[in-house]
Amino acid sequence: MLLLAGIGYVWYLDRLVVHQFEGRRWTLPAQVYAAPLELYAGLELSPAELEHELQRLHYRRADDTSRPGTYRWNGSHLAVALRPARFADEVRPARVLEVSTGPKGLEGLRDAGGQEVPVLRLEPLLIGSIFPSHGEDRIVVSPEEVPALLPAALKAVEDRKFDTHHGVDPAGILRAMWVNARAGQIEQGASTLTQQLVRSYFLDSRQTVSRKLREAFMALALDAHFTKADLMNAYINEIFLGQDGDRAIHGFGLASQFYFGKPLAELDLSEVALLVAIVRGPSYYDPRRHPERARARRDLVLKVMAEQGVIKPAEAAAAAHRPLGVSSRPSGAYFPAYLDFVRRTLRRDYREADLTEAGLRIYTSLEPRAQEESERALDQELNRLDKLHRKTKESLEGAVVVTAPQSGDVIAIVGGREVGYDGFDRALDAHRSMGSLVKPFVYLAALESGRYTAATVVQDEPVDVKLENGKHWRPENFTHETHGPVPVVRALSESLNLATVGVGLDVGLPKVAQTLLRFGLPQPPVQVPAMLLGAVEVSPLEAAQLFNGIANGGFRNPLRAVRAVISADGKAVKAFPLEVTPVASPENVYQLDRMMVQVMEHGTGRPARALLPAGLTVAGKSGTSQDYRDSWFAGFSGAHLVVVWVGYDDNEPTGFTGSAGALPVWARIMANLGTRAWEAPMPEGLQEVPLEFASGLRGEPGCAEDLVAVAVPAGTQVPLKPGCH
Repeated sequence: MLLLAGIGYVWYLDRLVVHQFEGRRWTLPAQVYAAPLELYAGLELSPAELEHELQRLHYRRADDTSRPGTYRWNGSHLAVALRPARFADEVRPARVLEVSTGPKGLEGLRDAGGQEVPVLRLEPLLIGSIFPSHGEDRIVVSPEEVPALLPAALKAVEDRKFDTHHGVDPAGILRAMWVNARAGQIEQGASTLTQQLVRSYFLDSRQTVSRKLREAFMALALDAHFTKADLMNAYINEIFLGQDGDRAIHGFGLASQFYFGKPLAELDLSEVALLVAIVRGPSYYDPRRHPERARARRDLVLKVMAEQGVIKPAEAAAAAHRPLGVSSRPSGAYFPAYLDFVRRTLRRDYREADLTEAGLRIYTSLEPRAQEESERALDQELNRLDKLHRKTKESLEGAVVVTAPQSGDVIAIVGGREVGYDGFDRALDAHRSMGSLVKPFVYLAALESGRYTAATVVQDEPVDVKLENGKHWRPENFTHETHGPVPVVRALSESLNLATVGVGLDVGLPKVAQTLLRFGLPQPPVQVPAMLLGAVEVSPLEAAQLFNGIANGGFRNPLRAVRAVISADGKAVKAFPLEVTPVASPENVYQLDRMMVQVMEHGTGRPARALLPAGLTVAGKSGTSQDYRDSWFAGFSGAHLVVVWVGYDDNEPTGFTGSAGALPVWARIMANLGTRAWEAPMPEGLQEVPLEFASGLRGEPGCAEDLVAVAVPAGTQVPLKPGCH
């Protein structure tokens, strides 16, 4: 009976192994990619910046550029061997490109035959993946994508009789015990590659006699039914090779990207040896945490490969003298705040299983240059601000959102100063009072009423509002002073609270609330007078949605991170087309934009001029909530909108206005984006008027002080300053 039971159990294991292995389908997490950098003549990109972009993609300098992933400088000319690449709209083969650079940027592109190339994209950067709850992440590679050295090295180090044994090697077990005992360290493994595959693919990690017997029988079954090539390819795609937080790195395809940032096919001897070294203990030999330990193991792998005739002793010696070459930042572990936005976007349209198992390729709007500039600026300025106003236990926090207003593409998101921390995402989840960021919408509502223009003189005087509960609301200006009659352009530029409240109450709270909703406020605000000074809670992303419509001439496009979703077999699954809804007339928004330019020239945004390039026209608005709890700045150029929030997580006062806290972060980002000046043609039906900033009277040089140019409806009569003609 025991014999029959044993035979039946072995038959059961045989059927189980065959069934599961024949129908094997690895869970393939969705891979998320940044927007590719487009190269073209005229692009303002210095040689150093161009090289940095290539190094971000883990291209390397080489005298010979015949292999993809290499580049070489020859004076001001760069020869680069581009890798094959998959984009959302095409698959591009490997090709050689020559780039001519000059003092103002790129001057020309030519292919290997000398023909001009008008535009060419670098391959998109892999920025992360959406993996299942069990945490396994992998990039499946075919045998053609595997360097010949890898299986040879695995067999030499882990299983020398792989090609001849039947899944289990009893003699190998005895030999490994003897060799390891003599060496005083583990030089040879006792389990065959087939047993290791069984252990990873079918079994748990318990070390029991029954489990070892089951492992042996299953290894025999695998070897009996499948070719050695099948087993080797399965091993290369299955084996565990590292941990990245909750993400388990499986397979050499992903490990190559994780440790070196490049495809498996591009690895050299030293790099292949390091990955084979890691097999023995991914945590113990982690090259980032234990570089000396990993190097010693790599050198041992090279020694064994030479002894087994896989490589020449001279090659082993040369490879052993090379540094580990591991990237400082794991590939595919970039920008967690942006990935958070991507996940939330996709989960509205896809089942979790589709995102974590189907091998989708997600193409996003993220621009790594903008992202890194935003991270750097936030970190530098928060460190500076902390020294000025440091709480005893907590550091200042911040968030940044950068968009391309015309498309609604979100090109950068920073969720906090710990940019690599996948935790609380302040850009999406920190809902704080928007303070004076609300004022452009108050004045837009006023422009739409037809009773106000940029030149309209309003009263900046004390306000006393009786509330429904019988109490009185008496707001004050930031300076606790009043300014009497001022033009609307000055009231907005200097963020005068009393003038704004007077205008908002005249226009009506419902009108202001409706304006906010049209521009994308996700829920109706509570219509109380304090709403006019920013008693409206928004996240930085929601603030960006509101201001994107102002930066885009009165057209609202839902902010988007995802441009396209492509299936594992290269078919378009879903596109995310541009959606545009007019929410305000171009005439009124143009008048508002011109006033927001004056915020930067004469108002609360003026300190930014010292950090911005000369001649860069920008528009913006600062925001400070009650008791200095939140410091905001939102502003735009001709190509970018940047929103910055600075504050404490516990909502304690920061001591900083929007101009002192968020504005320096904003200015540093805008200065380094390579953006263009804001300019727009004046719509028909408007006229430009030179206005004295302080009084609101029409003037001219020589008879009026501090003139600003504002746009008003054609035919508007603006009083002339006495003495002017």
